Formats: sequence, structure tokens, C-alpha cells
Amino acid sequence: MKKSTKILLVLFVLVTIPALVLGSSIFAGIQATENGFVFNFDTKGIIAIILSVASVLLGTILYVRFLMSLSLERVLFFSSVPLIVIYGATMFLIAEMSNLNNNLALSVRSALNLSQENLYNTVLWAILVTLLFIVLLSVNYFFICKPVNKVEKIVSRLGDGKVKENNLQVGGSKQFKNIEHSLNKINNNYKEKDNSLKKASLSQKDISRQCVRFFGKSNIEELERGALVSKKATLMVIKLESSEKTLESDYKLLDSYLNEIVPVIKRFGGFIIKYLGEGIEIVFQTAEDALDCSLAVSRLVRIKNKSAINKFKEKISIYSCKPSFKLNEEKKELDIVSNEQEVLAKMDKIIAFLQVKIIFTKSCLDDLPLRYKFAYRYLGNINFYNGKDILLFEKIDVYPKEVLSKLVKNKGLFERGVICYDNGEYQKALNYFQEYIKNYPEDNAGYIYFNNAKDRVKNS
Repeated sequence: MKKSTKILLVLFVLVTIPALVLGSSIFAGIQATENGFVFNFDTKGIIAIILSVASVLLGTILYVRFLMSLSLERVLFFSSVPLIVIYGATMFLIAEMSNLNNNLALSVRSALNLSQENLYNTVLWAILVTLLFIVLLSVNYFFICKPVNKVEKIVSRLGDGKVKENNLQVGGSKQFKNIEHSLNKINNNYKEKDNSLKKASLSQKDISRQCVRFFGKSNIEELERGALVSKKATLMVIKLESSEKTLESDYKLLDSYLNEIVPVIKRFGGFIIKYLGEGIEIVFQTAEDALDCSLAVSRLVRIKNKSAINKFKEKISIYSCKPSFKLNEEKKELDIVSNEQEVLAKMDKIIAFLQVKIIFTKSCLDDLPLRYKFAYRYLGNINFYNGKDILLFEKIDVYPKEVLSKLVKNKGLFERGVICYDNGEYQKALNYFQEYIKNYPEDNAGYIYFNNAKDRVKNS
């Protein structure tokens, strides 16, 4: 118990005891009449009123402090009990008032216009008391649950990486103070993560040098600030998803993974243009380099996962296109200002939905040299509002040999099912995927297509 609370408790006892002793003076000063009440307090009565008011104030402060030390469910219970008791007692008195015959009851009945013959007023007073009870209960719950709304907003902003404050404040009971402390720890981890990502082994100088080389210039000054430059490139997004959804542990491990992934990217001629919080966006000159790098990154993640407690799953999207680039204000990094980012965003959703590792577009396949051999399968297409379709493929030689052999063996069934699904032939697609999951029931993508085709057939 805090020292201030002990002092308040002592004061409360010192004030309450004489208030109770002198309490009869208050009632003696309230004189009932036929038309209501007359107040005539003597010195003792005035002192008793002052002590009673002080006692109520101190008691209220102590009660609020008591509530602040409880968890949310107990706060809701203990804060509601007094209101419910007062409401129940008031309703009982209103109902029984017409049956009481002492002077106090007669005065109350006269003041409230209550009688056995006039039940209408009794009902009105009961309704009024009930409405007041509901309002007080609503206000009570509003203030108690206000920290929940703050937590929701802060968590939402943390999820988007938009929290900039040094000290997040939630307020509320002790339980929310603990949550506030944890949120501040998460926020600090966000900031540490951002700083460490910016200090990754790929320095700004390296980025500038590779930007210059990418555009075929001799130095960074030849690239005009703010000018849009369109150039054929292969974009890659690498995201790492933790097996444990604890942000604090994620950030510490994410840095160790990225610090080893960055040199691999450099080795295949790629350079980072954007940090995405849980991943990075990279530019390659060729699709071949990007696909080779994706395989090397996936193997690196698999090796690191063997000794890690919280394992990461890589999600890699690759898209060959001709985006528009623009140098940022410091002439250190490239920004993509064309709609290729929309494609990458949709690819990210698809790779997460189908629970696969590496996907790439048909434009990547078209850009590969004939000598380039690797295992892949058709995965479906992305439909855009302008009628544009982008075909997607999955790089399957990233999986262990036993998984790869099953994927290759049943590739025909899977791809025929996907093609039928794309064409709206859902019954045919369902038949193909039904046979496919019998042959290879462990494939998440096959199960998802099977369930979707089943739903389409059912709703058609």
C-alpha cells in the first residue's frame, strides 16, 4: 500500500468515526412537515454535515484507488455493485413508500406526490430512477473501458509502425499500467529495430554506387533529382514471418536474419530500396539473378531456423517489369512511383493466403534465358480492375527433395485444376483438386484451391 493511501485511510477513519457519532444531529435537523421538509441544523448538525462530506470524499478517493489496483473484470464488478445496491434500495423504497406511516415517509410521499391511489407517479419515479441508473452505469463503464480504446488505437498504430511518441500513455487500473509498460517496450523495440535496419551492412554509400551502376551512369550527380526514369528491372520483396507472434522477440531475431541476408543480396547484384519493417524490397537487373538469390535466401533461412527457438518463414515475391524510379531528396535511394507496388502488394497477400514460399510473375519466366532450368508450377493469376491479368508461378525447387518429388509428380493435376478455376469451370477444378489432395494431402495451396472450388460449386 502506498504511503499516500495509508495517510488517506487514517484521515478517513478519523473523520468517519465522529461523523457517525454526530450523525443523529443531521437527522434531528431535518424536520418532516405535511408539505415536505424543513432544515434547521444546530452547530453539531453543521459539523456532522462537514465531517460526513469529508468522509464521503475521502471514501470515494480510497475506493477509486482500490479499483485502480484491480484487473478490468474486477473493476467492472466492484464499480457496479454500489450503483446496483443504491438502485435496488431506491426502487424498494419507492414501491413501499405508500405503505409506511412515519413522519419521514409522509413527508417524502408529499414531496414526491406518491400515494396508493396515484400509482402513475410511482411508475414515473421508478422509470426516472431506472433511467438515471442506466446513465450512471453507462458513464461508469465508459470511463473504465476508456483505456481499452486507447490500447486498441496504440496497437493498431504499432501494427502499422506509425508510433512516434517516446512515452505511450493508456491510464486506467493497474492492469492497464502493466499493458502500458509492455506497449512502451514494444514501441522502443520498434525504434531500435528501425535504427538497426538502417544500419544494416548495406550502407548508403553502397546503395548509391549500385544505383549509379544500375542506371549506367559514372557518378551520382548525373542522376537528376526528382526526375522519373523508367528502366527494365526485377523487383523482389522478402518478408520474414515469425513462428512466435511476440513482437519483442521478433525484432531481435529479425535483425540477425537480415544482417546475413543482405550480403547474399549484394552477391547476386541486388540492392535494397526500401525497408518494410518485417522485410525488405530489392531491385535486380535480371530475373535470373533474382530467382537465384531467392533460392539462396531461402536456404539461409532454413539453416538459421535449425538453431533458432523462434523460427522464421520466408515469403518472397518476384516481379519483372519496367517501373518508374525517382531519386529521393538525399540522392541516396530509389523510390518506385509507378503502380508496380500494387502488384507486389497483391502478390504478398496471395503468398500469405496460399502459404507458399517463393512466387514470381510470367514476366520473370519470359525474361529467363533458355538455358535456365528450375522447377516451378502455375499458381493462378491476379485480376486487376483495368482487365489486366498477371500470371503467377511458384518456385518449388526451394522445398526438400521428398516434398519436391511429390509436387513434380502431381504438378499436372494441380495446374489443370488451377486453369479450370481461372476459367470459371469450378466443378472440373474441384474434381482435379480432389484427386490432387488424395495424392498429396500435405499441400496447403491444393487444399485452399479445393475448398474454394467446393464453395464456388455450392453457391453456383
